[in-house]
Amino acid sequence: MERSIIEGVMQLLEEGVPLADISIERVARTAGVGKATIYRRWPGKEELFVDVMRAMELPDPVLPGTSMRDDMVVLLEALRRRGLANRSSAFLHNVQAQMKSSPKLWAAYHATVVEPRRLLGLELLRRGQRDGELRTDVDVTLMNDLFVGPMLLRAVLRPDADLPEGLAEQIVDTLLEGLRPATP
Repeated sequence: MERSIIEGVMQLLEEGVPLADISIERVARTAGVGKATIYRRWPGKEELFVDVMRAMELPDPVLPGTSMRDDMVVLLEALRRRGLANRSSAFLHNVQAQMKSSPKLWAAYHATVVEPRRLLGLELLRRGQRDGELRTDVDVTLMNDLFVGPMLLRAVLRPDADLPEGLAEQIVDTLLEGLRPATP
């Protein structure tokens, strides 16, 4: 049932219906369910839209857990692939642009999709500090921005920039050269 509701919203979006024009009633008609069925799962359309966006996202990567470096490469590679998917899909790009015009919807998406990924990156970096893979005198929030920033810049702000295979490794290895503890 939940899947048919999410697919109903996706169908409306693919037909070009703006987010602002999608009502719970319209979703119910498209999905072939009653409004009460939708409201039992989602308190409002913003929460439903967040789940729709989550369903459109590539699945979160499985981290190898072999080292902080390897895990960071996997995280950045997932970000690179998301960037490629958004570039190749005018539909995804359009939906994300519409979401940004709704502060409540964007905040909900940020809290349920973006923030958990950021927190995972911070935990990986803290683990790297504990395990001696990273300097301990650098703030992990700044380090996370340094790792993620170049990929986000290329994926989101510079659609003309390449997102080649191996970019994740190049970013991580370049940064690790400066963030590794000095060896005596």
